[in-house]
Amino acid sequence: MGSDGYTVIGKISYTNSWPVFYNFHPSALKSPAEMVTEVPAILNRGMSQGSIHVGALSSFAYAEASDRLLLLPDLSVSSDGPVKSIMLFSRAPLTEVANGIIAVTNTSATSVNLLKIILEKAFGGKPQYISSDPNLEDMMEIADACLLIGDQAIKASWEDQGYIVTDLGELWKEWTGLGMTFAVWAVNREAAEEKQEAIAEIVDAFAASKKLGCQNLAPIVKDACSAIGGTEAYWYGYFRNLCYDFGERQQKGLNLYFRYAYELGLLQQEVKMELWNHNLLTRVKE
Repeated sequence: MGSDGYTVIGKISYTNSWPVFYNFHPSALKSPAEMVTEVPAILNRGMSQGSIHVGALSSFAYAEASDRLLLLPDLSVSSDGPVKSIMLFSRAPLTEVANGIIAVTNTSATSVNLLKIILEKAFGGKPQYISSDPNLEDMMEIADACLLIGDQAIKASWEDQGYIVTDLGELWKEWTGLGMTFAVWAVNREAAEEKQEAIAEIVDAFAASKKLGCQNLAPIVKDACSAIGGTEAYWYGYFRNLCYDFGERQQKGLNLYFRYAYELGLLQQEVKMELWNHNLLTRVKE
C-alpha cells in the first residue's frame, strides 16, 4: 500500500461520508498522496497498523486503536437525533424484543454496539445476537428484530413491510439527550510526527471539501440518486440532517458512548480522545 513518501488516505464507501470526501482530490495536494476506498473493516485495520496514514474510520474502530491515533479536528459523521441509516426492524416493541433474538449485520461494530448499549442499559435487556448478511427478509426469518445500516437500511426504510422501525440515532438522543457520532477522521500518530506538512495540508483540504460539499449538495444528491435510488428530496433531507462537525457537543455524546461500551466490556480500555492540531507543526519546529 503506497510506496515510500506517499501518504495513504482511507475513504469509507458509505454515502453518509460523501459530503466530506466529494471535493477532496488527492491529486491536487502538493504532497504525493493516494486514496483507498474500502469497507470499514479493512480501513480500520489499515489505520490501526499504520499502512493507511489518515482518513475516516468508524467511531468504535477509532476507540479500539485510540492509543495509536489522533482525531482530526471538526470532522465527523454525527446525528443529533434521527440518523436515518441505522435502523432496527422489529415485529414487536423494543420492550419485548430486548430479550429476544436480534440479527445484526457483520459490517458495523459501531452500530451493533450502540444497539447493545441501548438495549442493555436503557431497556435492561439481554438479547441473543446472531450475525447475518444484511437482508431484511432473511434476517426476519431467523430473528425477532434485525439491525440494518447504511444503504441497506435506507432502502428498507423506503418500503413499508409492516415492521416497527426504530432509528437508533433517535433512540440514543431520547435516552441520553445527546447526539451520536458514527464516524471520525483520524491520523496515525507516527504519520502525524513523520509527515507533518503533508498531514497539515490534508487536514486543510478535508476542511475545504466539507465546507464546499455542505454548501453545494446538488452533485452529491444526484450521485446518491443514481447509485442507490430514491428521490432528490429524500437525499437533500438525509444529508442536511447529518452533522459533519466534531465540536464539544459531538465529543460529549461520543465520550458517553465510549464510557458505556467500556462498562459493558465491549471495549477493553477506556478511551481518551486526543485531537491533532496545527501546533504539532509549530511545536516541533521551534
